Amino acid sequence: MKTFRAFAAALSSLLLSFAVQAAGLLGPAALAARHASLAPQLAGNAFGGPLVLQSDEPPRRIEGDVYAVLEHPFGAVSGALSDPAQWCEILILHLNTKYCRRAEMEGVPRVQLRVGRKEPQAVQSASLLDFAWRAPQARPDYLAVQMDAPDGPYDTRDYRLFAEAVPLPGGRTFLHLGYGMGYGGASRLAMQLYLGTIGRDKVGFTRVGRAGQEEFVDGLRGVVERNTMRYYLAIDAYLDSLALPPGQQLEKRLRAWFDATERYPRQLHEVERDAYLRMKRDEVQRQASAR
Repeated sequence: MKTFRAFAAALSSLLLSFAVQAAGLLGPAALAARHASLAPQLAGNAFGGPLVLQSDEPPRRIEGDVYAVLEHPFGAVSGALSDPAQWCEILILHLNTKYCRRAEMEGVPRVQLRVGRKEPQAVQSASLLDFAWRAPQARPDYLAVQMDAPDGPYDTRDYRLFAEAVPLPGGRTFLHLGYGMGYGGASRLAMQLYLGTIGRDKVGFTRVGRAGQEEFVDGLRGVVERNTMRYYLAIDAYLDSLALPPGQQLEKRLRAWFDATERYPRQLHEVERDAYLRMKRDEVQRQASAR
Protein backbone atom coordinates (compact mmCIF):
# COMPACT_ATOMS: atom_id res chain seq x y z
CA MET A 1 0.00 0.00 0.00
CA LYS A 2 2.86 2.39 0.76
CA THR A 3 4.30 1.85 -2.72
CA PHE A 4 0.90 2.35 -4.31
CA ARG A 5 0.36 5.58 -2.39
CA ALA A 6 3.72 6.85 -3.65
CA PHE A 7 2.66 5.95 -7.19
CA ALA A 8 -0.65 7.78 -6.68
CA ALA A 9 1.09 10.88 -5.34
CA ALA A 10 3.48 10.95 -8.30
CA LEU A 11 0.63 10.52 -10.75
CA SER A 12 -1.38 13.24 -9.05
CA SER A 13 1.49 15.69 -9.55
CA LEU A 14 1.47 14.85 -13.24
CA LEU A 15 -2.30 15.21 -13.57
CA LEU A 16 -2.33 18.39 -11.54
CA SER A 17 0.00 19.89 -14.12
CA PHE A 18 -1.70 18.74 -17.33
CA ALA A 19 -5.21 17.63 -16.59
CA VAL A 20 -7.31 19.22 -19.33
CA GLN A 21 -8.09 19.53 -22.99
CA ALA A 22 -11.29 21.23 -24.18
CA ALA A 23 -13.21 21.78 -27.38
CA GLY A 24 -10.08 22.01 -29.53
CA LEU A 25 -9.02 24.89 -31.73
CA LEU A 26 -12.06 26.81 -32.94
CA GLY A 27 -10.57 29.01 -35.66
CA PRO A 28 -10.82 32.81 -36.01
CA ALA A 29 -14.52 33.15 -36.90
CA ALA A 30 -15.75 30.68 -34.28
CA LEU A 31 -13.48 32.15 -31.61
CA ALA A 32 -14.79 35.65 -32.29
CA ALA A 33 -18.34 34.26 -32.12
CA ARG A 34 -17.50 32.57 -28.82
CA HIS A 35 -16.34 35.90 -27.43
CA ALA A 36 -19.70 37.42 -28.35
CA SER A 37 -21.70 34.53 -26.90
CA LEU A 38 -19.74 34.61 -23.63
CA ALA A 39 -20.09 38.38 -23.19
CA PRO A 40 -22.51 38.16 -20.22
CA GLN A 41 -20.30 35.66 -18.39
CA LEU A 42 -17.13 37.62 -19.14
CA ALA A 43 -18.78 40.77 -17.77
CA GLY A 44 -19.99 39.22 -14.52
CA ASN A 45 -18.49 36.21 -12.74
CA ALA A 46 -16.91 35.05 -9.51
CA PHE A 47 -13.34 35.68 -10.71
CA GLY A 48 -13.49 39.45 -10.60
CA GLY A 49 -12.37 39.76 -14.21
CA PRO A 50 -13.22 38.73 -17.79
CA LEU A 51 -12.71 34.98 -17.45
CA VAL A 52 -14.85 31.92 -18.18
CA LEU A 53 -13.67 28.54 -16.94
CA GLN A 54 -15.22 25.31 -18.17
CA SER A 55 -14.55 21.64 -17.44
CA ASP A 56 -15.77 18.20 -18.40
CA GLU A 57 -14.93 14.56 -17.73
CA PRO A 58 -15.72 12.33 -20.73
CA PRO A 59 -14.77 8.63 -20.62
CA ARG A 60 -11.05 8.08 -20.13
CA ARG A 61 -10.20 11.77 -20.53
CA ILE A 62 -9.97 14.94 -18.51
CA GLU A 63 -10.95 18.08 -20.41
CA GLY A 64 -11.47 21.79 -19.91
CA ASP A 65 -10.86 25.25 -21.28
CA VAL A 66 -10.47 28.83 -20.25
CA TYR A 67 -11.67 31.86 -22.22
CA ALA A 68 -10.29 35.19 -21.07
CA VAL A 69 -9.81 38.78 -22.16
CA LEU A 70 -6.16 39.75 -21.77
CA GLU A 71 -5.16 43.38 -21.20
CA HIS A 72 -2.35 42.93 -23.68
CA PRO A 73 -2.26 43.79 -27.40
CA PHE A 74 -2.65 40.94 -29.84
CA GLY A 75 0.83 41.44 -31.30
CA ALA A 76 2.48 40.89 -27.92
CA VAL A 77 0.34 37.82 -27.20
CA SER A 78 1.01 36.34 -30.63
CA GLY A 79 4.74 37.00 -30.42
CA ALA A 80 5.04 35.29 -27.04
CA LEU A 81 2.78 32.29 -27.60
CA SER A 82 4.10 31.43 -31.05
CA ASP A 83 7.58 30.81 -29.60
CA PRO A 84 8.19 27.45 -27.86
CA ALA A 85 11.09 28.89 -25.87
CA GLN A 86 8.80 31.52 -24.37
CA TRP A 87 6.28 28.81 -23.51
CA CYS A 88 8.98 27.31 -21.31
CA GLU A 89 9.27 30.65 -19.49
CA ILE A 90 5.51 30.50 -18.94
CA LEU A 91 5.23 26.83 -17.95
CA ILE A 92 8.02 27.02 -15.35
CA LEU A 93 5.84 29.33 -13.25
CA HIS A 94 3.57 26.42 -12.32
CA LEU A 95 4.35 24.75 -9.00
CA ASN A 96 4.64 21.29 -10.55
CA THR A 97 6.89 22.27 -13.46
CA LYS A 98 10.46 21.39 -12.60
CA TYR A 99 12.12 22.00 -15.97
CA CYS A 100 11.27 22.92 -19.55
CA ARG A 101 13.36 23.21 -22.69
CA ARG A 102 12.91 23.68 -26.41
CA ALA A 103 14.53 20.85 -28.35
CA GLU A 104 14.49 19.40 -31.85
CA MET A 105 14.20 15.78 -32.94
CA GLU A 106 14.31 14.68 -36.58
CA GLY A 107 13.56 18.22 -37.66
CA VAL A 108 10.50 18.57 -35.42
CA PRO A 109 10.61 21.24 -32.68
CA ARG A 110 9.70 19.88 -29.27
CA VAL A 111 8.84 21.22 -25.83
CA GLN A 112 10.23 18.83 -23.26
CA LEU A 113 8.69 19.27 -19.84
CA ARG A 114 9.47 17.72 -16.48
CA VAL A 115 6.67 17.78 -13.92
CA GLY A 116 6.75 16.64 -10.33
CA ARG A 117 6.24 17.68 -6.73
CA LYS A 118 5.40 21.10 -5.27
CA GLU A 119 8.82 21.22 -3.61
CA PRO A 120 12.43 21.17 -4.81
CA GLN A 121 13.13 18.06 -6.85
CA ALA A 122 15.89 16.69 -9.08
CA VAL A 123 15.08 16.92 -12.78
CA GLN A 124 15.81 13.22 -13.30
CA SER A 125 13.17 12.16 -10.76
CA ALA A 126 10.42 14.28 -12.34
CA SER A 127 8.17 12.85 -15.06
CA LEU A 128 8.92 13.68 -18.70
CA LEU A 129 6.31 14.97 -21.14
CA ASP A 130 7.80 15.26 -24.63
CA PHE A 131 5.55 17.49 -26.75
CA ALA A 132 5.83 17.79 -30.53
CA TRP A 133 5.40 21.46 -31.42
CA ARG A 134 3.15 22.17 -34.39
CA ALA A 135 3.95 25.10 -36.63
CA PRO A 136 1.78 27.99 -35.35
CA GLN A 137 -0.89 29.71 -37.37
CA ALA A 138 0.16 33.34 -36.97
CA ARG A 139 -1.93 35.88 -38.87
CA PRO A 140 -2.68 39.56 -38.22
CA ASP A 141 -6.14 38.58 -36.93
CA TYR A 142 -5.56 35.13 -35.42
CA LEU A 143 -3.02 32.97 -33.59
CA ALA A 144 -3.18 29.23 -32.97
CA VAL A 145 -0.50 27.05 -31.39
CA GLN A 146 -0.65 23.41 -30.35
CA MET A 147 1.65 20.75 -28.97
CA ASP A 148 0.93 17.05 -28.53
CA ALA A 149 2.47 14.13 -26.69
CA PRO A 150 1.08 10.67 -27.56
CA ASP A 151 2.49 9.00 -24.46
CA GLY A 152 3.03 9.91 -20.83
CA PRO A 153 4.01 8.12 -17.63
CA TYR A 154 1.70 6.20 -15.33
CA ASP A 155 -0.63 4.88 -18.02
CA THR A 156 -1.48 8.34 -19.41
CA ARG A 157 -1.63 9.26 -23.10
CA ASP A 158 -2.78 11.66 -25.81
CA TYR A 159 -1.69 14.92 -24.19
CA ARG A 160 -2.63 18.17 -25.87
CA LEU A 161 -1.83 21.77 -24.98
CA PHE A 162 -3.06 24.60 -27.19
CA ALA A 163 -3.86 28.29 -27.29
CA GLU A 164 -5.62 30.49 -29.80
CA ALA A 165 -6.33 34.21 -29.77
CA VAL A 166 -7.97 37.02 -31.71
CA PRO A 167 -7.51 40.80 -31.31
CA LEU A 168 -10.14 42.91 -29.58
CA PRO A 169 -10.71 46.67 -29.73
CA GLY A 170 -8.75 48.82 -27.30
CA GLY A 171 -5.51 46.87 -27.50
CA ARG A 172 -6.89 43.76 -25.81
CA THR A 173 -6.88 40.07 -26.81
CA PHE A 174 -9.37 37.24 -26.46
CA LEU A 175 -7.61 34.02 -25.47
CA HIS A 176 -8.76 30.40 -25.55
CA LEU A 177 -6.48 28.03 -23.66
CA GLY A 178 -6.94 24.26 -23.63
CA TYR A 179 -5.26 21.18 -22.18
CA GLY A 180 -6.10 17.51 -22.18
CA MET A 181 -5.00 13.97 -21.60
CA GLY A 182 -6.31 10.43 -21.68
CA TYR A 183 -5.74 7.81 -19.02
CA GLY A 184 -6.06 4.07 -18.46
CA GLY A 185 -7.29 1.91 -15.64
CA ALA A 186 -4.13 2.05 -13.51
CA SER A 187 -3.91 5.83 -13.58
CA ARG A 188 -7.63 6.18 -12.85
CA LEU A 189 -7.29 3.93 -9.81
CA ALA A 190 -4.32 5.94 -8.58
CA MET A 191 -6.18 9.22 -9.02
CA GLN A 192 -9.19 7.86 -7.14
CA LEU A 193 -6.86 6.96 -4.27
CA TYR A 194 -5.31 10.44 -4.32
CA LEU A 195 -8.67 12.20 -4.43
CA GLY A 196 -9.96 10.01 -1.62
CA THR A 197 -7.01 10.67 0.70
CA ILE A 198 -4.56 13.60 0.53
CA GLY A 199 -6.56 15.31 -2.23
CA ARG A 200 -10.02 14.87 -0.70
CA ASP A 201 -10.36 18.51 0.40
CA LYS A 202 -9.33 20.03 -2.93
CA VAL A 203 -12.00 21.75 -4.99
CA GLY A 204 -12.42 23.67 -8.22
CA PHE A 205 -14.29 26.88 -9.02
CA THR A 206 -17.62 25.78 -10.49
CA ARG A 207 -20.53 25.54 -8.07
CA VAL A 208 -22.74 22.47 -8.42
CA GLY A 209 -25.92 21.46 -6.62
CA ARG A 210 -25.67 18.49 -4.27
CA ALA A 211 -28.36 17.32 -1.88
CA GLY A 212 -30.09 20.67 -2.13
CA GLN A 213 -26.91 22.63 -1.47
CA GLU A 214 -24.47 24.42 -3.75
CA GLU A 215 -20.84 23.33 -3.42
CA PHE A 216 -17.60 23.71 -5.32
CA VAL A 217 -16.94 20.90 -7.78
CA ASP A 218 -14.31 18.39 -6.65
CA GLY A 219 -12.70 15.25 -8.03
CA LEU A 220 -11.17 15.30 -11.50
CA ARG A 221 -13.16 18.35 -12.55
CA GLY A 222 -11.66 20.17 -9.59
CA VAL A 223 -8.19 19.15 -10.80
CA VAL A 224 -9.02 20.51 -14.25
CA GLU A 225 -10.27 23.84 -13.01
CA ARG A 226 -7.43 24.55 -10.61
CA ASN A 227 -4.80 24.03 -13.25
CA THR A 228 -6.63 25.76 -16.05
CA MET A 229 -6.58 28.81 -13.80
CA ARG A 230 -2.91 28.32 -12.95
CA TYR A 231 -1.88 28.29 -16.59
CA TYR A 232 -4.01 31.25 -17.49
CA LEU A 233 -2.41 33.20 -14.64
CA ALA A 234 1.04 32.11 -15.85
CA ILE A 235 0.40 33.49 -19.34
CA ASP A 236 -0.92 36.75 -17.93
CA ALA A 237 1.98 37.14 -15.49
CA TYR A 238 4.50 36.45 -18.24
CA LEU A 239 2.96 39.01 -20.59
CA ASP A 240 2.85 41.61 -17.81
CA SER A 241 6.55 41.13 -17.13
CA LEU A 242 7.59 41.91 -20.70
CA ALA A 243 7.04 45.63 -20.11
CA LEU A 244 10.06 45.69 -17.74
CA PRO A 245 13.78 45.59 -18.52
CA PRO A 246 14.98 41.99 -19.03
CA GLY A 247 16.80 41.89 -15.71
CA GLN A 248 13.59 42.62 -13.79
CA GLN A 249 11.20 40.36 -15.67
CA LEU A 250 11.72 37.08 -13.84
CA GLU A 251 11.12 38.45 -10.36
CA LYS A 252 8.09 40.36 -11.62
CA ARG A 253 6.43 37.31 -13.13
CA LEU A 254 7.21 35.01 -10.20
CA ARG A 255 5.70 37.41 -7.68
CA ALA A 256 2.77 38.25 -9.94
CA TRP A 257 1.90 34.59 -10.51
CA PHE A 258 2.03 33.72 -6.83
CA ASP A 259 0.03 36.78 -5.78
CA ALA A 260 -2.59 36.04 -8.45
CA THR A 261 -3.05 32.47 -7.21
CA GLU A 262 -3.47 33.73 -3.66
CA ARG A 263 -6.63 35.57 -4.74
CA TYR A 264 -8.19 32.09 -4.74
CA PRO A 265 -6.75 30.45 -1.61
CA ARG A 266 -9.52 27.85 -1.28
CA GLN A 267 -8.55 26.39 -4.64
CA LEU A 268 -4.94 27.35 -5.33
CA HIS A 269 -2.96 27.85 -2.13
CA GLU A 270 -0.32 25.12 -1.76
CA VAL A 271 2.92 26.64 -0.46
CA GLU A 272 4.04 29.85 1.19
CA ARG A 273 5.33 32.76 -0.86
CA ASP A 274 8.99 32.60 0.21
CA ALA A 275 9.16 28.84 -0.43
CA TYR A 276 7.70 29.28 -3.90
CA LEU A 277 10.06 32.10 -4.81
CA ARG A 278 13.16 30.23 -3.60
CA MET A 279 12.19 27.07 -5.45
CA LYS A 280 11.35 28.83 -8.71
CA ARG A 281 14.47 31.01 -8.73
CA ASP A 282 16.53 27.84 -8.45
CA GLU A 283 14.52 25.99 -11.10
CA VAL A 284 14.72 28.85 -13.57
CA GLN A 285 18.47 29.10 -13.03
CA ARG A 286 18.80 25.35 -13.56
CA GLN A 287 16.72 25.60 -16.71
CA ALA A 288 18.80 28.49 -18.08
CA SER A 289 22.16 26.89 -17.31
CA ALA A 290 21.24 23.70 -19.18
CA ARG A 291 20.69 25.46 -22.51
